[in-house]
Amino acid sequence: MAKTRAQKEQDLQKLVENLDSAKLAVLADYRGLDVPAISELRNTLRENGVKLVVAKNTLVRKAAAQSAKEITQLEVFTGPMAIAFGTDEVEAAKLMADFAKANKALEIVGGIDEAGEVLTREAVMALAQLPSREQLLAQVVGTVAAPLSGMVRVLNGNLSGLVYALQAIKDKKEAAA
Repeated sequence: MAKTRAQKEQDLQKLVENLDSAKLAVLADYRGLDVPAISELRNTLRENGVKLVVAKNTLVRKAAAQSAKEITQLEVFTGPMAIAFGTDEVEAAKLMADFAKANKALEIVGGIDEAGEVLTREAVMALAQLPSREQLLAQVVGTVAAPLSGMVRVLNGNLSGLVYALQAIKDKKEAAA
C-alpha cells in the first residue's frame, strides 16, 4: 500500500529529528543483507541505544536539507541507505563496523558528525577503533590514581620500615634484659 503524503511528511520529520539529535550518523549500504540479518543488526543497535533507519535517498536528501546541521555534501547519499543514529560519538561506528566485519554484505559508506560534516568511510572506521567514553574515563582515572597509589606505597614503606626498626630495638632490649 502506498504511503500518503502525510505519512511521508511524518517520516521526513522523524528523519530530520534523528539527524539533529545524533552525535554521529553512520551511513551504510545494506544491499545483500537478508531480513534476519537486518533484524539482528536492528536488535544489536537498539540494545545499545542506537537507532537504525532505512530510507530512500530522496527522503534522506530532503531531511539533510531541512536539518539544523549544515550538510553540504549530499553526493554521499547514493543507493539504498541504512542510517545508524548514535547519541555517542563512537558507539554507532563501533557497532556498525563490528557487524560489517561479520556480514560482508553490509558496507559502511560514510557518516555525518554532530557538526554536519560528512565523514569518509575511512574516518568512520577510525572512529570505530577509538575506545568508548567509559574506557577513556577509566584510563584517565587510572592515570590520575597511579601516582597517588605509588605515593601511598612509598609512605607505607617508610612507616613499615620504622615499625620494623622499633620492633628490632624492642626485641634487642628484651633479649638483653
